[in-house]
Formats: sequence, C-alpha cells, structure tokens
Amino acid sequence: MARPLIAITGPGRGAFGPRTLVAMAVRFYGGRPLQLRPGDEHGELAYHGVVVTGGHDVEPVLYAAEPEVEPNYNPERDALETAVIRDALARRLPLLGICRGAQLLNVCRGGTLHQELRSRRQKTSNRWTVLPLKTLCVDEAQQGRGTLRSLIGGARSRINSLHNQGMDRIGEGLVVSGRDLDGIVQAIEDPSADFLLGVQWHPEFLLYLRRQRALFRALVGHARVRVRT
Repeated sequence: MARPLIAITGPGRGAFGPRTLVAMAVRFYGGRPLQLRPGDEHGELAYHGVVVTGGHDVEPVLYAAEPEVEPNYNPERDALETAVIRDALARRLPLLGICRGAQLLNVCRGGTLHQELRSRRQKTSNRWTVLPLKTLCVDEAQQGRGTLRSLIGGARSRINSLHNQGMDRIGEGLVVSGRDLDGIVQAIEDPSADFLLGVQWHPEFLLYLRRQRALFRALVGHARVRVRT
C-alpha cells in the first residue's frame, strides 16, 4: 500500500524538536513526512496531507489589523504557509493546524486573532508549558459529532499551552469545537471537510497520550484515501 506524503511546514531555521516529533508521528502511522520551509518550491509537490506547525505570531496585516504587541513576525513563513493552506483548501486535502497553524488557518478563512491573551484570562494561567496542565472543554454543540469529539473521546481533556495569541472571529465555514476554562478558543474545524482541524495546543509534545496521537493517526488515515483516488 502506498504511503501518503505529508507536508510539514515550519520556519527556515530552528523548531527542530517540534518538527521532528510531528515527522515521527506521521511515520508511526504510515505516512512519509516532507519538511517545507520558506523558499522551498511547493507548487508542484503532490503531497496528500498537511501539518502546519507552531511558531511565530501571525502578522496582523493578514487580517487587516494594526499591531498591538511587540512584533514577533516571520513574513516569509506567513507567505509559505498561507499558500500551502490555500492549496490544501482548494484540493480538499486533510490538514492539521497546530497553534499558529490553527490561527493562520482561521485567518485564511477570513477570521481574526486576539493579539494577546493575558488580559482575557481569569481562570487559567498565562504560563507556557509543554505539560498537559490546562483543560480542554469540547464545545457542547460538537459533542456526539465532529472531528475533535470523535478523536478526543470525551467532553474534557488535558492539554498544554505555548501560545500568547488566539482566535477571535472565526473564519468562514469553521466552527469552534473546543475552548479552555476561560472560553478562549482551543480548536476549530470544518464540518463539511473530511479532515480540517486546527488546535491551539501542541499534540506533538503529548505523543505519549493516545488521544493526542489520534490527531496524527486521523490525518494520515484521511491522506491515505487521497493516495488511492
């Protein structure tokens, strides 16, 4: 059986750990990882699925907003990943957006972002941690249906947190499928797609948890269908 090719986007330098862990998860479930960086040609690549990884903040010009915080942007990466996301949307490829990848997916669908979250937290800590110390609440409207609910397998789950920005207005065709205890959006998905999911946490750091590995298993599984067609 042919192994699906999974594009994994990220910065030109650094992020070795997260990208290696994503590639390891892709291989574990039978996919072939393809690392894409700014400057790489991607238009002719016949990948079957996409993972957009975490990293720098999304430049606010992409959602027609003025900067509100000290800049930490990577325009070259924004350009690459915007093009890859739009290509995946046009070809209806399975896509998993992680942290900034979820944010950029939302922006590509016409959504906007909160540029800082500290002022919006009352019940949760603003501390960054790779450990699953925060609570994910699956949206009530998604319970019993939806991609996230079917993969996580419960109304609540433990997640990590490495972000200082978050999703505000949700993009066209997307629905909120998970929030934290402060109501901050933690997951979005497109109910009309086979697999289009964005998560604000980092499942690649939680591969020792079966329900987190399930995100990568589902991505590769849906990509495998693309190889057959």
